[in-house]
Amino acid sequence: MKRLRLRATSIVLLMLCLMYFITYLDRVNVSTAASGFGTEFGLSKTQIGLVFSAFAYPYLVFQIIGGWVSDKFGARRTLIWCGLLWGLATLLTGMAGSLIALLLARLLLGLGEGATFPAASMAMARWVAKEKRAFAQGITHAFSRIGNAVAPAAVVMVMAAYGWRQSFFICGIFSLVWVLVWALVFTEDPAAHARITAAELAQLPKIAKNKPQVPWRALFKRMLPVTIVYFCYGWTLWLFLSWIPQYFLYSYHLAIQTSVLFASSVFLAGVAGDTLGGIISDRIFKATGNLKRARSYMVAICMLLSLLSLVPLMLTRDLTISTLALSAGFFFAEMTIGPMWALPMDIAPEYVGTASGMMNTGSALAAILSPVLSGYLIDKTGNWALPFLISMLLMALGVVLAFRLKPDKKFGAALPMVSGAPIDAGI
Repeated sequence: MKRLRLRATSIVLLMLCLMYFITYLDRVNVSTAASGFGTEFGLSKTQIGLVFSAFAYPYLVFQIIGGWVSDKFGARRTLIWCGLLWGLATLLTGMAGSLIALLLARLLLGLGEGATFPAASMAMARWVAKEKRAFAQGITHAFSRIGNAVAPAAVVMVMAAYGWRQSFFICGIFSLVWVLVWALVFTEDPAAHARITAAELAQLPKIAKNKPQVPWRALFKRMLPVTIVYFCYGWTLWLFLSWIPQYFLYSYHLAIQTSVLFASSVFLAGVAGDTLGGIISDRIFKATGNLKRARSYMVAICMLLSLLSLVPLMLTRDLTISTLALSAGFFFAEMTIGPMWALPMDIAPEYVGTASGMMNTGSALAAILSPVLSGYLIDKTGNWALPFLISMLLMALGVVLAFRLKPDKKFGAALPMVSGAPIDAGI
């Protein structure tokens, strides 16, 4: 029975994996359900794009605020309140009776999920050993891509049997159940967990007793290159999450049941990319001790491969080739996730929640712009491949800027003082 007993660190990581799965299920179910509410409310592609991106406005605003909140009040309380909000927002989406109601529900969802990833990174900084950080970030994001892959087929099944609204009710209930379990199993200090062992504690970082004040200007300047690179990645991410189901449905005039299978295959490639990217990054760091190679170089190479993978979309209208190109492009883009999300923990471990929030504002801004601009281009030109050209250009920019991330140079040159002594940067 002892062999079957889950370690405390494994329980926490599993709960975070489930959170990433549920939050992305709640985010992207709307892209498949759009074929239902879009017809019911008579929406254009641009209006549907607005529904997709409405989530991202409060999500953007609450990245840094939510990161600061998680640093100040802890991941447990932050994620309990966030979970209650995003669960309620998902239920309200299913009750919407107009475009305005849909937009308001999606705005509430963005508010609820704004602090989730910074808070999760803060939890990982305490509960995951340094040499396993990229893997932890990669595997949690892999679960988010499983949510992407499951959502299209699951939503279509529910829509076929009950209607598009019921898919949101089911997702909302899942969210609220997760909140209850999280409140029961997570502790801020690993040492306070009932199932923690001495062997596990020995592998975990030390927790700084004092909570330093955030040097906002200096930290923002340090994280700015990371944020820009993550914006370049995020543009492609939100293009895929928002429009891939619609891409197969309308660009190739497939039945909705067939289109979601193709969409799911693309998202499953992302699952493999997230998992493999985190593993490879950690192995490079373990073998070389060089964070620049493990993070910066890997991000640059994977972004370049993603760019090259999308080139066939500009040259062919073959369904098989397009599917393979999209799958490969998403696979390599997702390989950047593990090293990218390890960066805030590498660069600013004392302020990991705030630093993660700063980085994720890049993706949040892309989530606002990418779906709407892509929908506008599709409405105006009828060309479903054109939005991917913009992604390719931004990936090229990301390749160049990835060499400026400097993960080997830890932030903290001007740490605030407490009682005349520098604050312990033990995390």
